[in-house]
Amino acid sequence: MKTPRNVVLIGPAHPLRGGLATFNERLIREYRANGSDACIYTFSLQYPSLLFPGKTQISSEPAPRDLPIYIKVNSINPFNWIKTGLELRKLRPDLVIVKFWMPFMAPCFGTICRIIRGNNHSRIITIIDNIIPHEHRPGDRLLSSYWIGSVDGCVAMSKSVLDDLGKFDTTKPKLFCPHPLYDNFGDPIPKHEALQRLKLDPASHYVLFFGFIRDYKGLDLLLEAFADERLRRMKIRLLVAGEFYCDPKPFQAIIARHHLDDLVIMSNDFIPDSRVLNYFCAADLVVQPYKSATQSGVTQIAYHFNKPMIITDVGGLAEFVPDGKVGYIVNPDPAEIASAIVRFYDENRESEFSANAALEKQKYSWGNMVETIDKLL
Repeated sequence: MKTPRNVVLIGPAHPLRGGLATFNERLIREYRANGSDACIYTFSLQYPSLLFPGKTQISSEPAPRDLPIYIKVNSINPFNWIKTGLELRKLRPDLVIVKFWMPFMAPCFGTICRIIRGNNHSRIITIIDNIIPHEHRPGDRLLSSYWIGSVDGCVAMSKSVLDDLGKFDTTKPKLFCPHPLYDNFGDPIPKHEALQRLKLDPASHYVLFFGFIRDYKGLDLLLEAFADERLRRMKIRLLVAGEFYCDPKPFQAIIARHHLDDLVIMSNDFIPDSRVLNYFCAADLVVQPYKSATQSGVTQIAYHFNKPMIITDVGGLAEFVPDGKVGYIVNPDPAEIASAIVRFYDENRESEFSANAALEKQKYSWGNMVETIDKLL
């Protein structure tokens, strides 16, 4: 089937910030590059402030000039869901795409899409981050079931999520497509230039933890790993770049208990898109010490910058980083994480892993995502 002519994506986009907005905007750019008339319906209210764990939901970056983005959706107002659904039902797009990442959004998205389907024309495809959330709440499964009942087909970005979908529906078409490459953060810059921009000592080596900090992402495991005496002797420092979405005190306690102040650099504001390349290009190695996961956008940013990775063997993470080729796969254990970091530097694997990452990333294209959605249609 040819790529649909009229496409609407419902979900976060500018002026909202974060990885979801970045993903949605990049996907719609791909559709527009293929000749589709594609736009985004974003939120007027994504989360009530009481439920939002960060400092702000709004981006400081300028609005993209190449994308039609309409501020339409209120996640907690049922009258808005009906209005938006009726508007899109009348508009009759060929394809509606919804990125689904948490059950809280199921009543909003599910109601809108059920109304749209009343035109007997528009097809609804959901791209699933997680159908079973990392942080469980009462009613999650019921809400996720309501959402799956609203759509015509599902794209899972890890095989573990594809398996999870079978617990909610066994009849709807579903396909696996790996998370595409985040190639929108600019071209890599030399390491010395990135270090200079961040005012970091070029005599040290830097390991990067990047992204919103939540309990399940395992920063505590990585901090415990840095208490290893071998790392103290190797002039390796940990660069933590991301905003806390959980209580920072337990992490600060680990730093204090192990006297890591001189080894850990905390940059805990939200990192805008224009500055992401500084952190990745300054680092030798990206570590994702997650305790649970499905897939991670951080992996695809690291691939864009050809960065070696250490990841934990949880969920679908190991599907995307070949062990011993692009990085190392370890258990979510501080001792194993520390040993992998030491091995990386002792064996001088940076150049080899980086070259392999440049080859491996070629399979993670946005065109592949569009083709997968077309197959579902």
